[in-house]
Order: sequence, then C-alpha cells, then structure tokens
Amino acid sequence: MATFNILEERRKQVLTKTAEGGEIACGKQSTAGSVSQRACVFCGSRVVLYPIADALHLIHGPVGCAAYTWDIRGSLSSGPQLHRLSFSTDLNEKDVVFGGEKKLYQSLIKLIETYQPKAAFVYSTCIVGVIGDDVKAVCKKVEAETGITVLPVMSEGFSGTKKDGYKAACDALEALVGTGNERRNGKYTINILGDFNLAGELWMLAGYYRKMGVDIVASITGDGRIDEIRHAHTASLNLVQCSGSMMNLAKSMKEKYGIPFKKVSYFGIEDMSEALYEVARFFESDELMEKARALVREEIGTLLPALEKYRKALKGKKAAIYVGGAFKAISLVKALRLIGVQTVVVGSQTGGPDDYALLQKLCDEGTYIVDDSNPLELSHMVQETGADIFIGGVKERPIAYKIGIGFCDHNHERKLALAGYEGMINFAEEVYASALSPVWKFIRK
Repeated sequence: MATFNILEERRKQVLTKTAEGGEIACGKQSTAGSVSQRACVFCGSRVVLYPIADALHLIHGPVGCAAYTWDIRGSLSSGPQLHRLSFSTDLNEKDVVFGGEKKLYQSLIKLIETYQPKAAFVYSTCIVGVIGDDVKAVCKKVEAETGITVLPVMSEGFSGTKKDGYKAACDALEALVGTGNERRNGKYTINILGDFNLAGELWMLAGYYRKMGVDIVASITGDGRIDEIRHAHTASLNLVQCSGSMMNLAKSMKEKYGIPFKKVSYFGIEDMSEALYEVARFFESDELMEKARALVREEIGTLLPALEKYRKALKGKKAAIYVGGAFKAISLVKALRLIGVQTVVVGSQTGGPDDYALLQKLCDEGTYIVDDSNPLELSHMVQETGADIFIGGVKERPIAYKIGIGFCDHNHERKLALAGYEGMINFAEEVYASALSPVWKFIRK
C-alpha cells in the first residue's frame, strides 16, 4: 500500500502488486485537480493522423493548438513532407464572436490549390466546440468544389481525453478505408495499425515481413499514404501495434470488411518474435513459420551476445515506466528483464483491465501499478522505490531530472529506433548510458 497521499477519487487506480493480486480501476475520466499526464482530445487525434505524409493537415483553432502539436511525432516519410507543415486557421477573438467558418473555407480552398494534397484532414479544437462552427458542412462544401477528399476530425472537447482523440482519428480513417477498389497482389497480405514509423521503425518491420514473404498493404499511419489507406480493406489481416489508438479502427474493419485483427508488439525480443509467429499461425503456413523461425534464430544469435555486457552492468538496477499504451508497458517490462533491470513502477494512460491483469502477472511483488497518474504520484513512487531510471514521454522527463535519475525517452517524439531487434540494442544502450551516467553522483537525491 502506498505510503504517500493519493486523491481519494484515485485510490483504486493505484495498485501495489501483492501475492494475492487485486483489481485496478481504469478507463475513467481524469480526476479534476490531479493534473493528469494525459493530453487533450485534439492532441490524441493529431498524433495518430500526423504521419500521413501526402495529406493536408489543417487545425481549425487558435495557433497555439498547432504550435503544441507541430512535428509531434518522430515519424519519417519516404516521400512527401506535407504533413510536417501543421497549418492553422488561427482563430482569434473576432472569430470567436462572429464564427470561423468563412476563414476555414478560405483556408482550405487556398491550401488545396497551393499544395494539391491527396486528401485533407480538418481538426476541430476546443474553441470550435464552444462557438459551434459547422466544420462538417464546410468540409463537404470544399470537397464538392475541389474534388479532394476533406475529412473532418471531430476532436473538440474540454472534458475529453487523449483516448477520445484516438477515436476521432479512427472515425476519420474509417471514412477513408474502403474508398479504393484496387485489389493488392500477394498471397499473404497484412495492414500494420498503430505503428507510426518513429525513427524509421516501420521500415525495419517491413523488412522482416518481406523476408517471410508477407506484403504490407497499408501502414496506418506510419509513412502513411492516402491511396494505400483507401485500399486497406483488401488485406487479409490487421496487426494492431498500438491498441490504445487503433483498436476502434480494427474493430470497425472487422465488422465492415470481415478482416480479423491481432494485437502485437514490436518492442523487445519476445514480443517482436511473437509478432512474426502470429502472422505465420494466422495464415496456417508451414513455409511462413519456417522463414519466421529462421529469421528469429539469425537475429537472436547476433543480439543476445551483444546484450550480455549491458546485462552485467545493469544487473540490480530498477526502472519506473509510464507510457501512453499499456501494451507498450508490458513489452518494456519484458525487455528490461532481459537486460537485468527490475521494474518497480509501471503505468499507462489508456490501459484496460486485461492489460493491468497481465502486468500484475509479469511484475515482481511490491511493484506499483498505476492508471492515469500525475506528477505528484509518480514522483513519490519513483523516490520510494529507489528507481534508477524513468522510461516515459515528454511530460515525464522533468520528473526524472528533478528527482535526479536517468531518463529514457520512449514517446512519440523520439528520434531513436527502439522497435525490432535492432531497436533492442538501441534500447539497451540508452538505458545503460542513462542509468549509469557519472553525472548522477553529483546530484543530491
């Protein structure tokens, strides 16, 4: 049981792993006053759709919303860079009084004329929800006039969470999927949902599947292309990497097009290998399975000896994890164990009951497991458990540095590939360099 104060409304969302186990509350709205680590609805939708590189992204709201999410992911594109421009209608006081529909219409017409995108996404922000602009009507009008698909992303809302933004993004993608009728060649075809090509990770994953003989119809949304997403319904299987952001789309595609989905993770040796085996099992192909096993043997044969020096150096070190998706947290616990690091705090913003149940099985007794935490709770847990390194995102970095411990960036802004077998080496190197940096001996704890 925690020895520090927790808001009464949040007590059931903080669990200490014991032999008896227990249930953690999750899927709740953030408690007012707790300064949640979650982001807003608009931010949630933006991080999902951002990597679609040949689309126009127009944020209908104050320029601050665009600035907040500019270049928000470390997503690389093999071609167009239009997604990185982050346009805004820059709503001001006058627009709040008289409405911003005219400005939105004029902005869309001008931008489409200038850049000729494959499609356009228009994001509604909180202020649009307040003043009541009919964003859908403007999008429909512009689409009729220009012939370019214009998709409203209804992501306004003060009381919503990042997870609501994920749903808004999936709703927009759902309107796009199935609008192309070209059948994609290949005996074994998949879509990858929820990988955002951070630091080029998608290209590594595509290489693994290509070696197995599996074709990727669409990556939604890493290095994304509008035409590929239109044809995504022709694939045989959806692999869902980030279940928090993409599960709504996966369920929708199963219902509408009969495409089954599998939850996978590409972080760590165990989960990366299982993601390859999962595809071979789905297609019931001995050939695919043998190719997958050969690939895994080759990669692990090189990787394990390289990890040994990090394992020796890091043995006995402790880590705290707080990330967006619980599935990622699960993979991180496994990956840390592989390099000799014990997880003493683990939490997520969007985890579900099954995710937290699995975390309880994986973690050692005494580990704090937390849903939708805040800086105060995290600070106390990290200090109480004596963690040597904090693995999280941009909002967790200051917590680690204020406490005086190493930080490992595992969020969507990072520029270092951490997925796949190559990513496991990068991850071990970063944990090693961060946790064992000599700078920490000069910090007063």
